Amino acid sequence: MTRPIRVLVAKPGLDGHDRGAKVVAAALRDAGMEVIYTGLHQTPEMIATAAVQEDVDVVGLSILSGAHMTLFPRVRDLLIAAGRDDILLTGGGIIPKEDMDQLQAQGVARLFGPGTSTQDLVDYIREWFAAQQQQDA
Repeated sequence: MTRPIRVLVAKPGLDGHDRGAKVVAAALRDAGMEVIYTGLHQTPEMIATAAVQEDVDVVGLSILSGAHMTLFPRVRDLLIAAGRDDILLTGGGIIPKEDMDQLQAQGVARLFGPGTSTQDLVDYIREWFAAQQQQDA
């Protein structure tokens, strides 16, 4: 029996719209994952610190402000600096396809746009976690 997947859901920056993040957090919780929601207006430093302190497997950022090209790499760099490059960094929001591709080339995992089924996200995280468990075995 494997342990529950631990996911931190965060809203970085000044964007005050968190309905999507709350929907995602509830879907992940309903799928049996342990979810920590950090709330609005989080800095990358606050997010990375919380991820390390909570010993999460996944960090999901919800970004609607257009600052994704700054915020995702900063959180990723902070996780790496903290020795937690094993954490899956994913997320979603209003992110153009070309920016998604560029972020993935920088080490950010799959990103999800508006209208994505929450089941797609649940399945993606479960598949990633299962692959990690097999590598660790």
